[in-house]
Amino acid sequence: MKKLSQLKDLQLMANTIRQDLMKMLHAAGSGHCAGPLGLVEIMTTLYFNQLNHDSKKPTWEKRDRLILSNGHVCPVRYAVMAEAGYFPVKELMTLRKLGTRLQGHPSRLDLPGLEVSTASLGQGIGIAVGMALAAKLKKEKHFIFCISSDGEHDEGSTWEAVNAASKYKLSNFINIIDRNHIQISGKTEDVWPLKSLKEKYLSYNWNVEVIDGHDFKKIISTIEKAKQSDKPFCIIADTIPGKGISFMENDYTWHGRTPKDEDFAKAMKELEAERKRI
Repeated sequence: MKKLSQLKDLQLMANTIRQDLMKMLHAAGSGHCAGPLGLVEIMTTLYFNQLNHDSKKPTWEKRDRLILSNGHVCPVRYAVMAEAGYFPVKELMTLRKLGTRLQGHPSRLDLPGLEVSTASLGQGIGIAVGMALAAKLKKEKHFIFCISSDGEHDEGSTWEAVNAASKYKLSNFINIIDRNHIQISGKTEDVWPLKSLKEKYLSYNWNVEVIDGHDFKKIISTIEKAKQSDKPFCIIADTIPGKGISFMENDYTWHGRTPKDEDFAKAMKELEAERKRI
């Protein structure tokens, strides 16, 4: 992979990803803004610093696996995959168009580099646990990463998977929770109170760390720590939905809508100004 180790390079890539997101979502006219924007630093870190992968060999057997459980935020995954060389960046503009490989939810059969098709929330962690257990039984050395949303922790199936990971001592499994406190119908604590996810995961005998999901140095150091864990590791990443676009930040109404022309122009102006400050 094209590894970025300097903070400035990672910040510049994150800015590029956010600009890609605004362009593709504006062109699509439908999709999700808040979640993808909030995951930019985490996804940039994974694809350009931490994942063992090869964009030219997407089915390479020794690759790390990444499951995007909250599949609706796939625009950010498409953007980082394009910038990492999985497919041409210009293809991002086909998001949600008829016949595209870049569907509104990720389709493994359409796009090489995706491990599984995800849409129904609450299933990704279970799939990832199965992959991690299979790798352990076969004595394979790669890691299984899962990005999950805080909202899908409303699902009982999520906690069955969390318990299974503990039972089988899946030290090769790292779950990164996008703790942005929103879901489509409002704030998570209003919809279905989650309270302390850290305490819940600790009660299932996981190793857990809460981090700033926009701090590259902390993301990197915590993932590296997780790779040395003797049990499944949960990274609870506090993120800001809509991060990087002032009028979208922490506004749950941007969960599932896209920028109109005026919004797009304003967002791009902000991102271009940020790029100059990096």
